[in-house]
Amino acid sequence: MYFKKILLAIALIGLLVCAYFAYFVYNAMLAPNTKFDNEEAYVFISNNDTYDDVKAQLEPLLKHINTFDALAKRKKYVENVKAGKYRITKGMTNNDIINSIRSKNIPIKLSFNNQNSIEDLAGRIAFQIDADSVSLVNAMKDSVFYEQNGFTDATSLGMYLPNSYEVFWNTDAEAFRDRMLKEYNRYWTDARVEKAKSIGLNRDEVMTLASIVHEESKEASEQPRIAGVYINRLKNNWPLQADPTLKFAAYQLPQYKNTVIKRVLNVHKEINSPYNTYKNAGLPPGLIAMPDMSAIEAVLNYEKHDYFYFAADAKKPGFHKFAKTLAQHNQNAREYQQYLSQQGINR
Repeated sequence: MYFKKILLAIALIGLLVCAYFAYFVYNAMLAPNTKFDNEEAYVFISNNDTYDDVKAQLEPLLKHINTFDALAKRKKYVENVKAGKYRITKGMTNNDIINSIRSKNIPIKLSFNNQNSIEDLAGRIAFQIDADSVSLVNAMKDSVFYEQNGFTDATSLGMYLPNSYEVFWNTDAEAFRDRMLKEYNRYWTDARVEKAKSIGLNRDEVMTLASIVHEESKEASEQPRIAGVYINRLKNNWPLQADPTLKFAAYQLPQYKNTVIKRVLNVHKEINSPYNTYKNAGLPPGLIAMPDMSAIEAVLNYEKHDYFYFAADAKKPGFHKFAKTLAQHNQNAREYQQYLSQQGINR
C-alpha cells in the first residue's frame, strides 16, 4: 500500500512537471507576446549591436520579455544576432519573432537628389541607412577608390545618380558606394558612351555639363534646348558664360559662405576660379551640383538649333528666352534685369 502511494505521488509530480513544461512551451513559443496597438512594429539592428541591444529594443514591444529571452537562448539566437530592419506584426509569438529577426531582413527604398556635395549626400544617406555620415564621406572620397575607378574630388559627385534604390538598412558605407558605382556603370551603356563621344564629351564631361543645365533650369522640357546652347558654344570655342558656375565659384570664397546669391553681378565675373566660365574656356573641372536624370539625358539628347544665348523670362518664371544674336540676347537680359530691380533684388 505504501509503495502504491509513492508511485502515485511520483506520477502526480510527473504530471505537474509535464503541465508546467507544457505551460512554459505554450507561453514561450505559441502564445501571442506583443503589446503594441499598431498592426506592425519595426526593429533596427545595427552591425555592432549585441543581443542585449536587441532585447532592449524588444522589451517595450513585448508582454513578457523573460519568455522571449528563454526561447532566444534555447534557439541560440543570442549568439547569432544579425543586423537589419525587421518587421514584427501584432499577435506574433516569441517563435515567430525570433524567426523574423533571424532571417527576414527587409529591404528599404533609399532615395536622393539635388545634393550639392559629397558631404551633403552623405548626410542625406545617413538618415536612411545604418552607416553614419563620417564613414560615408570617408568611403566616397577614398583616394584608392578614386584611382581605381577614374574619379577625382571634382567629378566624384557625378557617380551618384539621383534615383530610388532598394537596399538593406544595414548597408555599410563601402557597400553603398560600391552599389552606386554599379548603378553608374549600368547607366553608362555602350550606346550612351558612344552618344557622348559623338558630341565630343566623355562621361565626366556629360555629368559636368548636365549639372550646369540643371542649375539653369529645373524644367525638364526646356533642358535639351539649354544643353543645345552650351554645346553650340563648346563646338564654336565660345566661353560658356554660365551664371551658375559663377555662383559655385563664389560660394567657395569665405565672403560668400552662408549667403544666397540671387543676382549675378559683374563682380562675380571677376572671381579667379577654374569654375568661372566667363574667364575660362570650355567646361569647368567638375560638377557644380548633382543633376537630375532629366538633365543628363538632355545633354545626351540635346536639341539641335542655332541659339547661342538665353536669359530668364521675367513673364514666365522658371523658363527662358532664347536668342541667336547678341543684340536680341541683350534685349532679353535687360528685361530680366529690370524685373529683378523692380522686385528689389540687388545681389
